[in-house]
Amino acid sequence: MVASAIFFLDSKGQPLLWRNYRGDIPMSTVDNFPGLLIQAEDPAYWGNGQSSSLMSGGLAGGASSSLSGANTGLGGSAGPSSSLRIQGPCITYEGINYMYISVNNIYLLALSKKNSDAGVILLFLHNIVSVLKEYFKEVEEESIRDNFVIIYELLDEMMDFGHPQLTDAKILQEYITQESHELQNPSAPDIVTNAVSWRPENIYYKKNELFLDVNESLNVLLNSDGSIIRSEIVGKINVNAYLSGMPILKLGLNDAVRKDSQARRDSIAASADLGAEASSGTVAPNLAASKRARGKYVSMEDVQFHQCVELEQFEKDRTISFVPPDGKFELMSYRVKEFKAKPLFLAETKIDIRSRSRVLVSVKLKSQYRKRSAAENVEVIIPVPPDADSPRFKTSFGTVVYAPELNGIVWKLKNFAGGREVSMNAELQLSSVLDSEATGTSGGVTSFKTNQPVQIKFDIPYLAVSGLQVRYLKVTEPNLKYPSLPWVRYLTQSGDEYSIRLPSRK
Repeated sequence: MVASAIFFLDSKGQPLLWRNYRGDIPMSTVDNFPGLLIQAEDPAYWGNGQSSSLMSGGLAGGASSSLSGANTGLGGSAGPSSSLRIQGPCITYEGINYMYISVNNIYLLALSKKNSDAGVILLFLHNIVSVLKEYFKEVEEESIRDNFVIIYELLDEMMDFGHPQLTDAKILQEYITQESHELQNPSAPDIVTNAVSWRPENIYYKKNELFLDVNESLNVLLNSDGSIIRSEIVGKINVNAYLSGMPILKLGLNDAVRKDSQARRDSIAASADLGAEASSGTVAPNLAASKRARGKYVSMEDVQFHQCVELEQFEKDRTISFVPPDGKFELMSYRVKEFKAKPLFLAETKIDIRSRSRVLVSVKLKSQYRKRSAAENVEVIIPVPPDADSPRFKTSFGTVVYAPELNGIVWKLKNFAGGREVSMNAELQLSSVLDSEATGTSGGVTSFKTNQPVQIKFDIPYLAVSGLQVRYLKVTEPNLKYPSLPWVRYLTQSGDEYSIRLPSRK
């Protein structure tokens, strides 16, 4: 990956500050960027049979209007240029690659003349934003102008001759501070040249503790009968380390690949025992035990690790071995694409409109997780007609409120144990008669037709819905040899979607 220059631009596309790393692109090239953005958003451009696609959300809000008065730099040419190619947040024009992201009211733009890896460059721009947020919280036009000196220092340390170097905010904060804008020592700090660059030396705590959090978000779409249409679990393992010295941690999970590796080793060992005892006519007594299942294993996909993890060790025996950064960090993320267990919640919902003047809602909510677990902050959002008002509620548990901004009612349950079933009934008046497309009549009862499902939000502590478990967590410091207190916590919560479709009406 090679980037020739990095620019910070305001909402009109005017440069706030920039760093030219290679000098192979004229700085006046950035004047083309506002016009390229406008041309990329022009429907007439896409109507000319262009095959490129522009990723939605790539521009800051109101960018097209604020950029309309800016200098396009394209000479006012009508229609798309033959040298213009657009793909997502990447634009190629006259041999120059424009790769950008937007945050709040500014753009971060990288220019490249070579055939660089666009994904890596875009990731580097996002890393710049993350580092800047560590220094002055909000990345906006005003904060960029107020902190330009420290931004220049960070750009010099994070990239060298167009190649990314350091992107860890904690390491950069070791020798670039807001109080001192100039480096005290021109030589590279020890932490940069150290083999463990993400952790400074000589860290000391009176009490050595380690907190490991397994957080899983469950995304599920259910049919009205409770059958699963699609499901996915997105998990993260976060670590908060307060450990002295340079500790080495080893973490073992019930990974399905680990199970396969162990099974192969047991099979080889059993075969060797059988061969040794064949002459005496005996059978290895541990062979049957080696075949017994040792609990549930989880098949993880799209696994991504923090840079501190030794990947070779993980590929060898699936042990996650690492020297942790100091404080909080995300150790790994993963996905489980097949959720085979029962849905955590089922909601039987009926929405009927009587005489087209009032709507009746009845909901039965059932929790299907283990009884010793309890969900917290449960919210069930039930859609109702947009002109409903004057609500009346009756519930066996929790509280219910009408949320007109959501076109629904929200049933809140602060603490909901597993294996329970509760009900809620609501009656709302209709201020106007709905049209025939929004309703369907059956036996004098009008059913409300909507594509909006029932949505459920929740948090369940002490539960990993995928079945992922920490088999062991060992902390070793070869020099200090101190005792440590590792803590493991589990949390399952609703993801972007935990939805249950309403019964279909004919």
